[in-house]
Amino acid sequence: MEKANATVVVYFIIKGISDSPHLQVLVFLLVLFIFLLTFGGNMTILLLVCLDHHLHSPMYFFLSNLSIMDMFSSTTTLHKILITFVTGDRSVSYTGCIAQMYLFGSLTCDELLLLSAMSYDRYVAICNPLRYKLVMNWSVCSLLATTCWILGFLEIAPLTGLLMDFSCYRSNVINHFFCDPIQVMKLSCSETSVFNVVLISEISVLLFPVPFLMKCTSYVFIVITILRIPSNAGRIKAFSTCSSHLTVVFLLYMTLSYQYLFHGLVDSADYTKLFSLFNTALLPILNPLIYSLKNKDVKSAFKRQLKKLNH
Repeated sequence: MEKANATVVVYFIIKGISDSPHLQVLVFLLVLFIFLLTFGGNMTILLLVCLDHHLHSPMYFFLSNLSIMDMFSSTTTLHKILITFVTGDRSVSYTGCIAQMYLFGSLTCDELLLLSAMSYDRYVAICNPLRYKLVMNWSVCSLLATTCWILGFLEIAPLTGLLMDFSCYRSNVINHFFCDPIQVMKLSCSETSVFNVVLISEISVLLFPVPFLMKCTSYVFIVITILRIPSNAGRIKAFSTCSSHLTVVFLLYMTLSYQYLFHGLVDSADYTKLFSLFNTALLPILNPLIYSLKNKDVKSAFKRQLKKLNH
């Protein structure tokens, strides 16, 4: 079908990470390891937040939501690689491909928005600590988290609707390891100008700048407040509460910027897959590692739970 004339497709073929048959076992083992590590790391964070009352605070409530998003996101994108190795079937239905693109896009938007909510939480904690418990009460936290989840799924709906309007494709072979919307658009012989306009508009207005400006605004006030702290120890302690969040934000925006803003600068499927793999597989692993290794509260909670298990 790859060389045939443009036609309607009922399924797509996912090429995967590598075409080399000699690398299939290695790819499978690597992806399986990443998948299990992602689930294990994020599930550990989630269980610690649920079981340890010392972590029953807004910051860790948002972190548990981030862990859920990471687990869903990695499952959405990586499961096909594992299924393909076991069954040998690289096909995915047209409906399944659309659903995968919608879920992946929505979860990415959810994460961008949730990281903005987390930056607001850090702003209140550092800039207005005496009113922190009053401002960041459980009703506000629940409302912020729920809004992030809902808005993320709503923002991607217009793009998904436009993708479903594509009536024909030059090929049904997607040179990727999941149904990436950019790759699917490149295969279409339908008019894609409207899709491009909506995609660029959402990325350049809603998805990147708005959450990014919210984070920047919060951190401008945070930095000003930290610089006013008289002691070096106080400044270091205040900044350490934000360092994990800043690291996650930097890594996420760096990979997403290449994938969807600057993907045309290097027209290479291998580079695209590499950055996509980092975003969809490695970032969900790094998030719990960054928050656990750089956070004394999480490490202390982990030790307390281990002691309970030993007794």
